[in-house]
Amino acid sequence: MSEVHTAPISDKSVWTGATLEADRSWEYEFSAAQVTALEDALAGVRKQGLSLPEVNRDNFPLPELSTLLSAVSSELRAGRGFALMHGFPVAAHDYDDRALLYWGLCSHIGVGITQNSEAGFIHYVTDGALRPQQGKRGVGFPKESRLHVDLMDIVTLLCARQAKDDPHSWVASSTMIHNEVARRRPDALPRLYEGFEWGRMDEHGAEETATSGYKVPLFSNADGFVSCQYNRAWINNANTQRKISMPDDDSALLDLIDDIAADVRLEIPFHAGDIQFCNNYTVLHGRAAHAQEPNEDQKRVLMRIWLDMPDFRKFTDEAIIRHGIGRHGQLGWTAADIAAGRNAAPRQRRADGAVSFA
Repeated sequence: MSEVHTAPISDKSVWTGATLEADRSWEYEFSAAQVTALEDALAGVRKQGLSLPEVNRDNFPLPELSTLLSAVSSELRAGRGFALMHGFPVAAHDYDDRALLYWGLCSHIGVGITQNSEAGFIHYVTDGALRPQQGKRGVGFPKESRLHVDLMDIVTLLCARQAKDDPHSWVASSTMIHNEVARRRPDALPRLYEGFEWGRMDEHGAEETATSGYKVPLFSNADGFVSCQYNRAWINNANTQRKISMPDDDSALLDLIDDIAADVRLEIPFHAGDIQFCNNYTVLHGRAAHAQEPNEDQKRVLMRIWLDMPDFRKFTDEAIIRHGIGRHGQLGWTAADIAAGRNAAPRQRRADGAVSFA
């Protein structure tokens, strides 16, 4: 367990919905020239016959977007941890071309990672036919998605088609939440720094356990860099797998996290052609519920990519804080890993169960 950070955090990652509404410099628009550059890069990879995992920043050049993508990367690394882009060209393309365009764009920000039982690099967030195998995860269903993190450094979502009733997306600063917990319940911080075991939603490999087996700190502190790992569904899944109930005190603490997150969140519309990026260590994301849509061609569809960002930030124990929740089964592999067949062999693990990178 890392040293508990008790002083107020005051860097750029601390914000409320109100402060982001007042200063919208986290919002970007693709220009006509930038859209043309994306289309040209797509034509290039199509001409070469490249499949999605073969596409990278070298064969998908975007010099016209270098300033924009540098600004987004800086925002994710050392700023608010959140960025929203408008005007990505989805209307003129089928899903195969959308995937290549989106993957190519994201290759200039980080390294794409597999994120479901199918070792998929693009996860279709929908309750329709495009939904991949995802274990017991409730991704894409119409119910409300409480504020949470995903399992890699960066989660990015592209809206291909929004639901008719236009549910808003939510984002909240987890460092702001940390400040509020420290103000309201400073006695609770040590328990949150101790953390919780996480389940693996039935997506673990045959040689792996159904839960992490170790506790993942909800908050951790590495030289003043406070990171958050919070997804209540995955914590609850661990208790289900272990056939235990969460103690009332712990449940009350997670209720407090949820309440504060709801208080400080930003609510934003999210429409076709919009892309959001979130730093999973400083930003929680979620959305409002929407109505069930029976017609396949009108269902809500988002496209999601998980990214690792090299030299991203400091961690007390990278194997647990950074990699402890998303490296199991077919989750957490790079395109190079897949090409080399490394996803077919058991992962090397430390004595405590965390993935070993030695």
